Amino acid sequence: MKETPNRQKKRREFFLLFSIILIFSFFGTIIFSVSQKITREMSSSAIQNLSESLDLIESTIEAILRSEAEFQTLIAQEIARAEDPEDYIRTYERNQTMAKISLILSGKTEGVSNTGERFTEEGLDFSAGGTVVGLPVSQSYLNYMGTWSYTIKCPVERDDEVIGTLYAEYVYDAIDQSLPEGFYNKQASLYIMDAESQRFVLKPKGMGQRNAGHLNLTDFYRANNIQDPAIRSEVKDCLSSGRNALFYHNIRDVQALNYMWAVNNGTIFLVGYVPVEAIQQEGRTVNQNIAIVVASLLAAFFLCIALYYLNWRQQEKLRKEREAERKLHSQQLAQALQAAQIASESKTMFLSNMSHDIRTPMNAVLGFTTLLDKDADNPAKVREYTRKIMASGQHLLGLINDVLDVSKIESGKVVLNFEKFSLNDVVSSADAIIQPMAKAKGQAFHLEMAGIRHEYLVGDETRINQILINLLSNAVKYTPEGGNIWFRILGLKQRSNQYEHIRIEVEDDGYGMTPEYLETIFDAFTRAENSTTNKVQGTGLGMAITKSIVELMGGTIEVFSEVDRGSLFRVDLELRVAEEAPDRPRQPQQEESTDLTGMNFLAAEDNEINAEILTELLEMEGASCEIAQNGRLAVERFQRSSPGEFDAILMDVQMPVMNGHEAARAIRALNREDAGRIPIIAMTANAFAEDEKAALDAGMDAHVPKPLNMDLLKKVIKQHSGRKEK
Repeated sequence: MKETPNRQKKRREFFLLFSIILIFSFFGTIIFSVSQKITREMSSSAIQNLSESLDLIESTIEAILRSEAEFQTLIAQEIARAEDPEDYIRTYERNQTMAKISLILSGKTEGVSNTGERFTEEGLDFSAGGTVVGLPVSQSYLNYMGTWSYTIKCPVERDDEVIGTLYAEYVYDAIDQSLPEGFYNKQASLYIMDAESQRFVLKPKGMGQRNAGHLNLTDFYRANNIQDPAIRSEVKDCLSSGRNALFYHNIRDVQALNYMWAVNNGTIFLVGYVPVEAIQQEGRTVNQNIAIVVASLLAAFFLCIALYYLNWRQQEKLRKEREAERKLHSQQLAQALQAAQIASESKTMFLSNMSHDIRTPMNAVLGFTTLLDKDADNPAKVREYTRKIMASGQHLLGLINDVLDVSKIESGKVVLNFEKFSLNDVVSSADAIIQPMAKAKGQAFHLEMAGIRHEYLVGDETRINQILINLLSNAVKYTPEGGNIWFRILGLKQRSNQYEHIRIEVEDDGYGMTPEYLETIFDAFTRAENSTTNKVQGTGLGMAITKSIVELMGGTIEVFSEVDRGSLFRVDLELRVAEEAPDRPRQPQQEESTDLTGMNFLAAEDNEINAEILTELLEMEGASCEIAQNGRLAVERFQRSSPGEFDAILMDVQMPVMNGHEAARAIRALNREDAGRIPIIAMTANAFAEDEKAALDAGMDAHVPKPLNMDLLKKVIKQHSGRKEK
C-alpha cells in the first residue's frame, strides 16, 4: 500500500526529530563525562594551585622577616663597636626598612630611640614566643602613627658580654610592597593576621574585592557567615598548632575555598578565600576539558542550525545584530560627545575663573608699577602705590596657594600629620587672628566653649587651624560693619572613651546666601555674586578646601543660610584623646623687633634676581650677605670660612650641581666644631608642610617660604641664632 504524502511528511518529521534527540543525547553524554572529569580534576588542582600561591607569599614574607632580623643583627654589631651606643641610636637616620630603632642598655629599664623620645619595653608583648632567626618578635600593635607594626629585639654583645638590647619597629605596610599584585586574577581575598591577638594587620593591595574591611577573625567569621562548629574547631586547632588549613565554605552564596596558612611557625597567618569559579579558570587540564565541551556544544549548535534554519534567517539575524550594534555605537558616540562638551565647559569655566582671579590682582600690580615709575619723585604716592602692590601680591600669592592646595587634595597627595595638641591653644590662635579683623569692621566677636571633656587631643593641628581660619575669615568678610559673629566649640556625646566628639559652629548675621548658591558653595571657584558681596575679594576655593580637609579627617560639614539673615557653618569631628599633654614646648611670642645690624650671612641662591633682592633687604637691615650660586659652592665657602665669620646660612632648595638638602647634610657632616651649631634656614618656594619636614630632616633649623617676608625671617634668625649660642 502506497503511503500518502501527509504520512510521508509525518514520517520524515519523526525521523528528523529522532535524529535530533539522538544527536543531543550523544553530545549530552560527552558533556556529562567531561563535566565529571572536570569535577574530579578540579578538586585536586584547586588545592595544588592555591597551596603553591600561598607558599610563594609565605616564602616572600618569611624572607622579608629574615632579612629584617639579619639586618638588625648587623646593626647590633655596629652598635657594639660604637664608643657611645646610645649616641649611635640617636643619630641613626630612619629608613624604609625600620620605622624606629631603640636601645636599652643592660641594667636599665629605659633607653633611647632614634626618634628622640625615651623608650621602655612597656607595651610590647613578646609572651607569644614567636621568633625570627632566633630573635624574639612581639605581638602586633598599632604604633603612634596608627599603623600596624611589630618589634624584633636582639642582644647587643661586646666581647661575649651582653651590653644591651636593640629593639627595631617594622610596619606591615613595608611587607605589602614586596607581595605580588594578587593571584587568581586578583579575585582571591587575603588578609595577614597576628596569631596571638587574631587581629587583621594588613590587607595587601590587589587582593580581591571586599565589601568591608574586616578587623579580626571573629569579624571575618561573622561577615562571611562561618558558623559551622567543625570548621571553627579546625581553625582553632590550626592556630594552636601552627599548621595550615583548607576548607570549602560558601562566601556570600558563592562557593569558595577558604584557607588559614601559617607563616613564620605560626606567629602570623594568611587568611582568606578564593571563589571556586576563579580556581576553575586555572590549569591546563581545565582549559582542555572546557575546550572539549565548547567544541561539542558548537558542533551540536551548528548541526541544529543546518537542520532547522535556512540561510535567510541567518542573514536576518545578522542584519538585526548589525542594526543593534550601530544603534549602540551611535548612543556611545552621543554619550562621548556629551561628556566631551561637559569637560570643555568645565575647562572653559575653570580657565575663565582663573583668568579673572589672577588678572585682577595682576592688573593692580602692573598698574601701580606704572604709576610708581611716573610718580617716583613723590614719596607719599610711592608709599601708597607700594602698599597697594604688596596687598595685591599677597592676594595673588593666596590664590596660588589655594589652587595648589586643591590640586594636592584632589590628587590624594595630602597626608594628615597626627600629633598631640591643645584645643585651647588652637582656639586662642584663631581668636588672636580673627579678633583684630572683626574689630576693624566694628563687628562683635563672641567666643564660646562648652562641654569639652579633654583639652589635649591627637590630630593635624595645622589643618584644624586652617578650617577655623577659613570659616571665621569668611564670616568677617561677608558680615557688614557692626554685625555679629559667633564662634562656638561644643563637646557632643562621645561614641567612644578614646575619642572626643566636638562640634565647631561659626555663625553670623551677615548677608546670607541664596538656596541656589548653597548647592554649589563647596565647589571650587564659586562665590556668591550680588551687589553687596561682589566687592569682597576671594578665590572661591576656601570652602572647597575646607570641605575636603574635613572629609579627609572623617568629619562632616553643613551650612544653613538665609538671605539678609546670616549663615551658620557646622563641622563635626572626632579626635583621639591624648593620654598626656604635648611634650613639645611652644615658642613664646616675640613682639620686639629684631636687629640684624652687623650680622654676616652666607646665602645659597642660584637665581640672580632673588639673590639681588635678598642682598638689598639684608643691607637695609644693616647686615651683609655673600652669595653662593649652588649648594656645592656654599659648602666649599663655609669650609674655607673662619669660625664665627658667618652668623647663619640661608639655603635655597632647588639648585643645580647640589640642592639645598644635600648641601645642609654636607655642612652638618664637616669635621669642624661649628658645623653642627651654625643655623641653617631653608629659604625656598617649596612651601608645603612636607617641604618643611624634608628641610628639617636634612638638618636645617627652620623653613621660611618665598616670597620673602622680612619680619618672619628676622624673627627666625633671632630665635635660632640665640639658641645656637647657648
